[in-house]
Amino acid sequence: MIRNLSIAVLVCLCAAQVQAQAQAKAKVGFPQGTFGTVLSGSVTGHGFLDYQLDAREGQALTFALTVTRTDGDGTAYLNVLPPGSTGAAIYVGSMDEDGTETVSLPEDGTYTLRVYLMGNDRDAGKTVGFDLDVSIR
Repeated sequence: MIRNLSIAVLVCLCAAQVQAQAQAKAKVGFPQGTFGTVLSGSVTGHGFLDYQLDAREGQALTFALTVTRTDGDGTAYLNVLPPGSTGAAIYVGSMDEDGTETVSLPEDGTYTLRVYLMGNDRDAGKTVGFDLDVSIR
């Protein structure tokens, strides 16, 4: 009985680790001569998408997250993770009403823009499509 319980706990822990992985990671670059781009994607349920971009201390990261389609409530969120972060964010999108913000970057390195769902859309496995307009100056 205890052995079966231990195996069940181990299976649950492994499943939780899989859910915490990004559905995809993409390195973001800007077209020659520009300082921004628009990224399009979708996120489903407990998954999330990570967009990584290089920046320098003091630069301003500006972004606008817009929902383009959904089979649920239609709300997506974005967090900005500093270089080396495993989840702690310098900007938390669920605390912002409109998904548009400018963040002054505190250090040189690779930043992660993490798009994710919360609430019913996340729990019910719904899909939300989005456009992410991002620039660095």
